[in-house]
Amino acid sequence: MHEPLPRRHKRLLRLQVNGRWREDAVADGLLLVDYLRDVVGLTGVKSGCDGGECGACTVLIDGDPVPSCITLAVRCEDRHVETIEGLAGNGRLNRLQQAFHERLGTQCGFCTPGMIMAAEGLLRRNPSPTEAEIRTALSGNLCRCTGYAKILESVQAAADVAP
Repeated sequence: MHEPLPRRHKRLLRLQVNGRWREDAVADGLLLVDYLRDVVGLTGVKSGCDGGECGACTVLIDGDPVPSCITLAVRCEDRHVETIEGLAGNGRLNRLQQAFHERLGTQCGFCTPGMIMAAEGLLRRNPSPTEAEIRTALSGNLCRCTGYAKILESVQAAADVAP
């Protein structure tokens, strides 16, 4: 005899995503990365390791960089979530996106959204970070292509631009 499958409970989740309030019915166990990609349609958030170790899924929650692959969506109730898609305004890249483009801070681009979101969190807290502070802020974000030199240059260039 088979045991019945556990029932998945759903709840209404209210949160702000990239400046817009949303309400969606979500399962209690839905991860934020899956909510953003599958429900909201924001595919800039990447799922790399599913364990909070690579940083590809980094988003800002109330301004703080957080790995969305280990964060339950329901834990974001009434909070502000920002993704890479929310940084550009009026069809223009923000200073970090522009710096990554100009300074060649991307290769394959898979890690770039999470890398930029981690750097954005840093620059909001500290507009003029040292190289050591940038390295620390990005230490949870892995890149398999660049060797990090161009990424560091990109963040430093963005820090030199007034917001």
